[in-house]
Amino acid sequence: MRFLIVGGVAAGTKAAAKIKRCDRTAEVRVITRDADISYAGCGLPYYIGGGIESRDELIVNTPEKYEGLTGVHVETGVEATGLDAAAHTVSVRRADGTTDTESYDKLVIATGAAPFVPPVPGTDLEGVFCVRTPDDAEGIRAWAERRDCRRAVVVGAGFIGLEVAENLLARGLDVTVIDAADQIMPNVFDPEMAAWATRQLKAAGMRVRLSTPLEGITAGTGDAADRAGAVATPTGSIPADLVVLAIGIRPATAWLEGSGIETLKGCILVDEYLATNLPDVYAAGDCAEVSNTLTGAPQWSAMGSTANIAARALAKTLTGTPTPYPGVLGTGVVKLTSSLNGGRTGLTEAAARAAGFEPESIVCIVDDKAHYYPGASSFYLKLIADRPTRRLLGAQVFGAGAVDKVVDIAVAALYQKLTVDDLDLMDFAYAPPFSTAIHPLVTACYILENKLDGKLETITPAQYTAGEARDYTVIDVLPEPTIPGAEWVDLAQVGPEGIAGHARDEKLLLVCAKGKRGYFTQNRLKAAGYTATRVLEGGMTFNEVHVPRKAGNKLPAAEIKRLKGLGCLQDKRYDDVFNVRVITRNGKLTAAEQKTVAEAAEKFGSGEVTMTTRLTLEIQGVHYGQIEPCIAYLQEAGLDAGGTGSKVRPVVSCKGTTCQYGLIDTFALSEKLHERFYVGYHGVELPHKFKIAVGGCPNMCVKPDLNDLGIVGQRVPAIDPAKCRGCKVCQVVEACPLGDAHIAENGRIAIDEEVCNRCGRCIGTCPFGAVTEDQVGYKVYIGGRWGKKTAHGIPLGKLFTNEDEVMDVVERAILFFRDEGLSGERFSDTIARLGFDYVEEKLLTAPIDKEAILKKEVKGGATC
Repeated sequence: MRFLIVGGVAAGTKAAAKIKRCDRTAEVRVITRDADISYAGCGLPYYIGGGIESRDELIVNTPEKYEGLTGVHVETGVEATGLDAAAHTVSVRRADGTTDTESYDKLVIATGAAPFVPPVPGTDLEGVFCVRTPDDAEGIRAWAERRDCRRAVVVGAGFIGLEVAENLLARGLDVTVIDAADQIMPNVFDPEMAAWATRQLKAAGMRVRLSTPLEGITAGTGDAADRAGAVATPTGSIPADLVVLAIGIRPATAWLEGSGIETLKGCILVDEYLATNLPDVYAAGDCAEVSNTLTGAPQWSAMGSTANIAARALAKTLTGTPTPYPGVLGTGVVKLTSSLNGGRTGLTEAAARAAGFEPESIVCIVDDKAHYYPGASSFYLKLIADRPTRRLLGAQVFGAGAVDKVVDIAVAALYQKLTVDDLDLMDFAYAPPFSTAIHPLVTACYILENKLDGKLETITPAQYTAGEARDYTVIDVLPEPTIPGAEWVDLAQVGPEGIAGHARDEKLLLVCAKGKRGYFTQNRLKAAGYTATRVLEGGMTFNEVHVPRKAGNKLPAAEIKRLKGLGCLQDKRYDDVFNVRVITRNGKLTAAEQKTVAEAAEKFGSGEVTMTTRLTLEIQGVHYGQIEPCIAYLQEAGLDAGGTGSKVRPVVSCKGTTCQYGLIDTFALSEKLHERFYVGYHGVELPHKFKIAVGGCPNMCVKPDLNDLGIVGQRVPAIDPAKCRGCKVCQVVEACPLGDAHIAENGRIAIDEEVCNRCGRCIGTCPFGAVTEDQVGYKVYIGGRWGKKTAHGIPLGKLFTNEDEVMDVVERAILFFRDEGLSGERFSDTIARLGFDYVEEKLLTAPIDKEAILKKEVKGGATC
């Protein structure tokens, strides 16, 4: 029996290897256009980010290794161009241009899919990439490194696009994701789940612009005229020196045109045995349409898991063991940030309704492991069931932990057509480091069962966003008053009398942090005869809760503190007026950005803009209700409010680039620091705030030595005694501002290196060339601070001679502080506790494990 497999990678190589293992007498031949026959396509984003170090690690098997392992014959550089099913032949074109035909007894089509490149201008510019092969990933990584890219735009907010964005962000780039859809991961997560995840991405420093189609890519100017410079959208241009097209893929089936094979939108239609309508022709992988297990409807599942599993089933069928492929559930998991994973399986609520089910859902927040165990976090879960039958239909989950485990249990339940109640008493694994005593998914099932039984009555996040709770009175049932404008009720005091001042048929929306206290309150109120209470699913943690403020109601302290964390500082003269702090890059904004700030001040504030000592701007007089629209307006233009918390703070610098005394390019260095550490480390929690300042010279105008880390330009003089003529009035001495340049006893110029601050003003002043430049570099101070306590930084005992060295020591200092600092102490405290010599050795010479340090759980101690 001669089996011809067209295509490699997942489905092709899997089918071929399994056929050969099942029948050692079979002649199995793989032909593929590409040189790489088997690679880890799903690992490409992590190669781009550097988590996978070498390209070789992406290659699962070379053709030679694969042939040796399996006995399958492989020929690369062979492109299929046509199929004659009646003759049982495939027309091919080889890399040298020659054409031929390949015969078969059984044909497996596994040609996969190709990236979709939209028909807009500029996609052929240098710096524009797709993400489909190891060559693509290698190109992106090399371009980012070679060009020292700082701004990337990823077009497409699906799994691959967001994974690439996350990895580029981890490399320190400023990343913007755009998508024509009105949510990220459309048709994969329901809108309210996607909206919550979008907020987390923005909080991690990623810009996300939805309902924003790509109109084109424009070139740069000057030397950059042949490469990407910006992305054009209907709402404006987004600067980018790297553009990644992750819009989607299309089945690679154009070569089958005219063959008579049945397709749907380019996908090959197959039956449960993966057979096409043509005799002895089968298909698997990204080029084939399978079915949805729950609905039976055709579904395209361009996933590596689907390709491998379907190909294995097909191989068994072709070798005498008929194995129907049961279909897919749309299962997937994705890493979105260093602390946020996502997973899903089954139907979304919209898809369930479209399929004829009567969906009931719950959004809940549950512990991912024992709450007291270090590193414990939460799962943000949505479960969907069919109301009449209680059959589980789908699950969506986000969290820092093992979302895949939750999804996989749901997968088993869906394939077995279990109801939510069927999981109640299952004996799942438990120990504090791994799970909770009642599995998180089972807890979610309990909550959904309560809702199905009428014991829990809710407003869903989707209903709340749609305004369906507008005629409810919001009752704050958190442990302390928290929700501005809401009436607070102490749960422990709710008894048979209910809540004073509220009738038993009044519509009350019970809101707590996550939903549990709301349920407990509702339970008590129902016992007291209340009939119209609803619990907001997910509470304040999942939803953006807004309550119209009544005249005279003061904002609670917790809300004022929250706003301060966003960069909004209360005007002490008023209760509900704030100044919104706008982050700049070292105090520099473009004219367009300045215009945006001015417009925001006019639209949302008093029309005034002030400046801070750390070179940020503040929009004055923004009323409480205008804060979020103001921030959203800034974010649309690529700006943001913030600069608070236990994080790297906005970098400040003097104008050394243009100042007559400046010794270094402070603008360029501080902007690199801003992008790499303020933006790139935005999601990295530190023991306390970490401030960085760049000074162009020893005049110390921005007080670098009063920051956690300060960088100062240096110009070191060198004396040539042979050229000194012992002038009566020495120009070098005259030029020295500190008096350390002097005439020594031998009548020649001398400089006291203990006093010299290396300002460089003496260099070149001697008309005979006795004092010249020895080195230009950077002095780095560590451990400074100012404010309630003041500490002058201590310089490291090394002159850094290039920006790369400076960037490295800054990163080492941040990582060291994260690793060895204690919660609540400033870097100066850490240095004082451990000793300067120890810290200096760590920063200059000791090995440092960046990956391990970034994985640590750190609790910040900054209060603002």
